[in-house]
Amino acid sequence: MVDPEAQLPPIVDLTRPNDARVYDYLLGGAHNFAVDRDLAKQVVAAMPEVKQVALANRAFMHRVVRESVRAGVRQFLDLGSGIPGVGNVHEIAQSIDPTCRVAYVDSDPVVHAHGELILADSPNTALVNADLLDAADVLDRREVRDLLDFGQPVAVLGLLSLHFIQDHEDPDGALAVYRDAIPVGSLLALSHPAVDPAHEGNDAIDLFEQGYMVRPARRDLDRFRRMFDGFELLEPGITRLSQWRPDREGVEDVPVNGGLGIKSSTTTTGR
Repeated sequence: MVDPEAQLPPIVDLTRPNDARVYDYLLGGAHNFAVDRDLAKQVVAAMPEVKQVALANRAFMHRVVRESVRAGVRQFLDLGSGIPGVGNVHEIAQSIDPTCRVAYVDSDPVVHAHGELILADSPNTALVNADLLDAADVLDRREVRDLLDFGQPVAVLGLLSLHFIQDHEDPDGALAVYRDAIPVGSLLALSHPAVDPAHEGNDAIDLFEQGYMVRPARRDLDRFRRMFDGFELLEPGITRLSQWRPDREGVEDVPVNGGLGIKSSTTTTGR
């Protein structure tokens, strides 16, 4: 068996933990190392909810992908994807229809190093090392253009990635560029830590603030809903992840919201 550590380029520092590999470990993945597992165990010991947040978000992604394929969508653009390890978008989509195509986008060079190895033998996939905020650049990348047909519906995914982008960085502007590039019938799925000033609904944000160096953006439900500008929310609208079309993947309720919207010819936008 080939040692995966030996295949990684020098840019991957195995002496320091990496957020994406810690997340992979929380999901039960195999693309992490002792230094990542040690940090993950410390975080879980201090904040047990963090693992449930990761698992709930992954289960939500599974349901979104399955619903997208059932709706006839065969193309996915996953923004801020993290390491495309076990149970990721291409595995779920292609288990239903092997012709599904998935482009992963992440700016972390460590994600790119691991992802290239993971996807080496995975057809109809690509990994783009780019900043999701630079939507024009992402859409113009050869890997994306060669893989995705923007004359056909595309499902754009932004799952637990936009809360690390502050409003002054204009995430809405980036989402508008993606929206304008995809045709009617395309989908947008987003998840975001919930902020509810009426009760203790800030736990997820608190978790992210303690676990990462970048301070997460706090967005209430109305602010999060505006990120779907140009899309018609599908039932049941924006809900806690565990309440969004629950199925056999029962997960604990966590303070994270999610939704799925469709771009329709009757949709109007404020941009």
